[in-house]
Amino acid sequence: MTRTNPFKAGLQAGRPQVGMWASLASPLATEVLAGAGLDFIVIDSEHAPNDAAEIVAQLQACAAGGSTPAAVRAWWNDRVAIKRILDCGAETVVVPYVQTPDEAREAVASVRYPPVGARGAAGATRANAFGREPGYWAEADERICLVVQVETAAAIEAASDIAAVDGVDVVFVGPGDLAADLGVIHDRQHASVRQALERALAKITAAGKPAGVMAGSIREARDLLDMGFSMVSVATELVHLRVIVDQVVSELKETA
Repeated sequence: MTRTNPFKAGLQAGRPQVGMWASLASPLATEVLAGAGLDFIVIDSEHAPNDAAEIVAQLQACAAGGSTPAAVRAWWNDRVAIKRILDCGAETVVVPYVQTPDEAREAVASVRYPPVGARGAAGATRANAFGREPGYWAEADERICLVVQVETAAAIEAASDIAAVDGVDVVFVGPGDLAADLGVIHDRQHASVRQALERALAKITAAGKPAGVMAGSIREARDLLDMGFSMVSVATELVHLRVIVDQVVSELKETA
């Protein structure tokens, strides 16, 4: 039976997708996110301590918590890393730090089966229901959604060519690393970062691809959606937890 990737389908239909990164390596926390009505969750394995077993557990938590589409960010643009993520059952893969069209093509090859790509064709994995989904291999390339991240000034300049690569579904701007590369580390609101975001958005959308970005707050997320970004993550569950806990402790101590 043909299945679709609802996150990919939403973008193709022109519906903005709003989600959140999962960085706590906690299936329970991810299950809470999955019941909140987000359009997507990104399970992070670049900056968060998520290995393959924890990725599987969180993909299962997403299904149990509300069937929110779950993506996984690879720890690098590496064929083995991406193959393992796909075999875990992820249908959307985020690849960090893509600098050139050739690196984007390498990511495409990692998510597609031969002869188009180079993904290993394991016979029984969670991705193909442990071998019980015989049509998986014929449908997988169409179902998988590839998100590549551009995170430096050089990558922004190459964004048109990166977005034009066949098989790249979304180009996602990482403003944190971009700010660092521009010499204003941790200052995402700096004018140079804003200008780079605007250039990236124009280049990506001109190539006919959706543009994604990370927001640090609800207000910033609304602004980025208004700018025209189609995939917006509102920080991480770790950040929201820290903000709430710090606020609770601060207010209690003020009244003590």
